[in-house]
Amino acid sequence: MEISRKKLREEVLERIKYVQTCVLAREICLLVRTNRAVLDPKDVQEICQSISKLCKDCGCDEASELCRKASEAIGSKDEEKYLELCAQSCVKCGEAKRPAPKKATYVA
Repeated sequence: MEISRKKLREEVLERIKYVQTCVLAREICLLVRTNRAVLDPKDVQEICQSISKLCKDCGCDEASELCRKASEAIGSKDEEKYLELCAQSCVKCGEAKRPAPKKATYVA
């Protein structure tokens, strides 16, 4: 019984980490991309840096690096490069493995 509880705990903690990093990063990225017309470049740059850190925290180094480069591009006022890097980062983020949902486990 204790082994099942420990295994379920590990799965729940893994899922929470995924939501705190990957899901949050994707949601923020989507908000920025859809509302960038009303955001200042400095806003976008800071937010992209934050997203990059979230990606790095969950081990998605390639997506993190692309997002960091996008942040630099927006800082240098190269919007075309920013949009390209941002799109690549989102694709990489979408390729990330999400924790597989498990069957419901009964824990007494």
